[in-house]
Amino acid sequence: MSLFNQNIFNQNLFNPMQDIKVYAFIGPSGTGKSYRAQMVANEYNINYIIDDGLLIKDNAVIAGSSAKKAPTKIETVKHALFITEKERDEIRKAIKKYKPEGILILGTSDGMVDKIAENLGLPKISKTIYIKDVATEEEIEKARRIRVTEGKHVIPVPTFEIKKDFSGYMLDPLQIFKSKGKGNMPYIAEKSIIRPTFSYLGNFTISDSVFRQIIEYIAIKNNAIFKISKIRVQKSEAGPYIYMEVILNYGFNVIKEIRDFKIKCKKEIERLTTMNVQRIDVLAKGINVQNDIRNK
Repeated sequence: MSLFNQNIFNQNLFNPMQDIKVYAFIGPSGTGKSYRAQMVANEYNINYIIDDGLLIKDNAVIAGSSAKKAPTKIETVKHALFITEKERDEIRKAIKKYKPEGILILGTSDGMVDKIAENLGLPKISKTIYIKDVATEEEIEKARRIRVTEGKHVIPVPTFEIKKDFSGYMLDPLQIFKSKGKGNMPYIAEKSIIRPTFSYLGNFTISDSVFRQIIEYIAIKNNAIFKISKIRVQKSEAGPYIYMEVILNYGFNVIKEIRDFKIKCKKEIERLTTMNVQRIDVLAKGINVQNDIRNK
């Protein structure tokens, strides 16, 4: 084997990502790239998208965390470029695991997508699609207006996929129906709309008493629960951990009622606060054996 061929062999051996075909989808910030990302990927039979720090396969996040969580716009850009080794390694490992044939990288400029590909050890961009190729001037202007006036950003995955990353953020689902997908078949692309941290005018805090009041209201509506004797809330960046002790009324199946009560509490807290409840522990502290169950 010649020295040249040996070098090629060594590159193939140590860079398993070199055969991936890399596409770029480019447009200025707020012009609707993430909104159209899945449509563009579908047109080119691409199943993997890199957008704002996330590696997305079809409709699922498989690696990374959203750059839109960053506290400032500068930090958002750094995160999207995979500046730190930790951020790069997570994405690289996922790419090596899934072995995609093609990847679509979203960015605001040619330089940005080139830098992302370089940082991740991906081959050079083989094809570039610009936002003006797939959207009219009117559509681009409308997207910019929404970004400026409402501060809304789109992430090209369903709300349930991104919720774990955005506990307490304003999340809205968005469904887009496209008439032609792979093989000219129709498909629905579900996305999530968020308002990033750096666009908030100030901070908001949810008091522990809010969680208590929600739980107590649910308990009042539940004939199996006599009273809540203790509620403890431990907050974390990912979402709250809740511990409570309850007294149940005699005659009910304790295990079933506690399980159903936990499910109901979690569902209502998440619905009313947008917080992602990490865990709810309920201890049955006692049984009320009085004949007259509380009038609820």
